[in-house]
Amino acid sequence: MKIFSRLYRRVMMWAVHRHAPVYLSMTSFVESIFWPVPVDVMLAPMALARPERAWRYAALATLFSVLGAAFGYLLGYALWEPVVQPFITTMGYEGKMDIARQWFDQWGIWVIFIASFTPIPYKVFTVTAGLLQMAFLPFLLISLVGRGLRFFLVSGMMVWGGVRMERKLIQYIDILGWLCLAAVVVAYLLLRH
Repeated sequence: MKIFSRLYRRVMMWAVHRHAPVYLSMTSFVESIFWPVPVDVMLAPMALARPERAWRYAALATLFSVLGAAFGYLLGYALWEPVVQPFITTMGYEGKMDIARQWFDQWGIWVIFIASFTPIPYKVFTVTAGLLQMAFLPFLLISLVGRGLRFFLVSGMMVWGGVRMERKLIQYIDILGWLCLAAVVVAYLLLRH
């Protein structure tokens, strides 16, 4: 079934849409607070479709992601009980919040860098940083460095790989898509409690 190749073609059409930078900015902002879809899903095809704008897209993603992180921090800091805690309970994220607190105890500010650069859910750590009243300026600076490294790396890979990488991606997209889906299902089954 060629589901992923059809989806890929559609995403590439969206990537060149005239409002794509606005959508990227909005996605970057909300992903740092609650949105489950990583920014890379939108950034990579945009950088691949328009490599001459890749660095601008990475800068937009970084800026709006850090602004979203600041908003998430403020939610955790000022609106934990009336807003955030009920949302966490509804989404079943209590365990993730406990893990985030443990990681903050163990690694301190470096957990922000780890969460901002890796696929770990950054949003959990932005809100937890506010809840734990972490120093705001270091939080912002570490977020800026981590998110910037991640998004500029993604854009750089798309520029570097260019047309060759796109041809290979199109050739194997369906296989890769099904493998990723299988990996997500296996991870879910292994990690659920």
